[in-house]
Amino acid sequence: MKKYLYIIAMALLTMTSCDDFLTINPVTVISEADLLNQQGLDWIVTGMYSSLYTSWRNDANLSGYTYDVLSGDVNKAAAANVASDWGALESFNFTTNNSFISGPYSSAYNGVYRANTVLDMLDKLKDDLDPEYYEQTQAEARFIRGIWYFELIKIFSAAVPWVGLEEYQSGVDPKQSNVDENGNYIYIWDNVIADFEFAYQTLPETWFPDAIGRPNKWAALAYETKVMMFRASPYNGTGDAGKTTLWSTIKVNLENLMTNGVTSNGLKYDLVDDYESLFTAGESDNTPECVFSIQQTVVGTSTSGNTVWGGGQVNAPANFDGGWGFYCPSQDLAQSYMVDANGLPYLIDVTSGSSATDGYRAFPAVSQRDGSSTTVITDFNVAVDPRVDVNIERIGIPYLDRDVPTTFDGYARDVTFGGIYLPKKLLPKAADKGTLSVSTSATSTAKNFHLIRYAEILLWYAEALIETGTPSDALPYVNQVRERAGNAYIHAAEMVDGTFTEISSTYTRENLFLETTDADRIGNDAAATYRIGPWQASNFATVEDARAALRAEYRAELALEGRRWYDLCRWGIAAPYLNSYVSYERNYLNKYYDAAAYNEKYVCMPIPNNELTTLDGIIFQTENWK
Repeated sequence: MKKYLYIIAMALLTMTSCDDFLTINPVTVISEADLLNQQGLDWIVTGMYSSLYTSWRNDANLSGYTYDVLSGDVNKAAAANVASDWGALESFNFTTNNSFISGPYSSAYNGVYRANTVLDMLDKLKDDLDPEYYEQTQAEARFIRGIWYFELIKIFSAAVPWVGLEEYQSGVDPKQSNVDENGNYIYIWDNVIADFEFAYQTLPETWFPDAIGRPNKWAALAYETKVMMFRASPYNGTGDAGKTTLWSTIKVNLENLMTNGVTSNGLKYDLVDDYESLFTAGESDNTPECVFSIQQTVVGTSTSGNTVWGGGQVNAPANFDGGWGFYCPSQDLAQSYMVDANGLPYLIDVTSGSSATDGYRAFPAVSQRDGSSTTVITDFNVAVDPRVDVNIERIGIPYLDRDVPTTFDGYARDVTFGGIYLPKKLLPKAADKGTLSVSTSATSTAKNFHLIRYAEILLWYAEALIETGTPSDALPYVNQVRERAGNAYIHAAEMVDGTFTEISSTYTRENLFLETTDADRIGNDAAATYRIGPWQASNFATVEDARAALRAEYRAELALEGRRWYDLCRWGIAAPYLNSYVSYERNYLNKYYDAAAYNEKYVCMPIPNNELTTLDGIIFQTENWK
């Protein structure tokens, strides 16, 4: 096998175990001599980037959707006997053989393999390449390798085997251990940070105009900083996670990003004006908010090759061009968008887990089933954060440009199992068909998937200020994100002779950031009552209060973008929060939540059993799962 290199850009690869990623049966083989030139290297680089593509099965972990069912934001939905491994995650009743655990593990090591292949070719061609091209391509490969190892850290902890270039070149089947000769775990934090630091020091500032989908130096610094944030937070207690001394470095990095950072196409980092446009095909592409995004396009008539941010299991309702009915937002998520007279959310105590009826949970459900009928009762006079109707579909609110559902009949595959809210943020518009969406697929879209966007940089900086002891300084950065949300709202509409038409309404939208004389503050074309206001100094007077406000803003802004479970884990509050969530959510669903209990050790997934069996005596189970 050392005599051949494979054009892995030309096939999607399926892995079953860690060592398989170095012994793949090729679809096309070309001799090493034919590929050992810059053109051949460019092909292999393309294959490396293709690893970022979020494929349609359970290894699509860069989108993070798989673990949204562990976050309190999403119900797996569909039906109990469908995608049972995914349901096992949701009910906290999974084993080390679960395919939604083994899939992301092998997928990540596939990404590592592709990056190492590029690094190996660079090493062999070093004397024949332009020095700038050599350094730049090396930085790209280390950036991609860093992304995949960060995924492994987030999901499985930092005690996973490190396969660098030296290990890759040692043979076709390097069997790397995650423990040293004394049986102590080897943690890979430093290696991952070093990859991103090299990329930061080496990558260009822009790729304009030819390759703006590639990472620039600022994207590398953002990723390096995010890894440090996980290491500085409680996370899962392995290695030196909880290394709080990193917060000062994190703060400096973020100040650099906010002051000097630009996108790969040279735009100064900034928030876009309209929150909804971030998730609209054709408008989401490479804006000033895109720190690093997976570029997506529509190609031919493929129904899986263009799927939305994770594909077949982040899916549309049954009558939405033939969707499957997975991935339905939770009652708890919808309820969390309720706001008071000042346009601020009702906070819950996410750290004690002692109550399922405080904060927003103490109020009647914003929407609920009308007994055994298919009707949903919603009081649209109840004021909500406008992001709720951008992110999720409530019955009675326009469903993008497609319909205005009046019942859940035909929309929810099993309402007793998934609830009455429908996925929306991730889906294409009807007008996209044929251009920005494949007409034969419910979920295909050309909208980019944002791995990091500038709103997160602002929230991270606020968190760094809080964690370094100046919570009051965090207020304006959180309010920047919140103020932008006030520009978003859903227009009232109705279906007239099968045509989707916007109309005036009796509901208002109120942005308390604006002066009362501003005509944009109150509208008469809103689909519901929208109100959003600034966090106050009192919300950021103490570290504890500031954390509560910031974490609520994280959820409102980033819901259904695959971030929530990882944040709950790194904050060290996953178990109490999710157990209180279950005691609330079970009131609205007829399913297995009655027996669900979230264990403290679930802040990371176990190394898959098949990996331990294949590499018996070499790879060892991580601390939480011994």
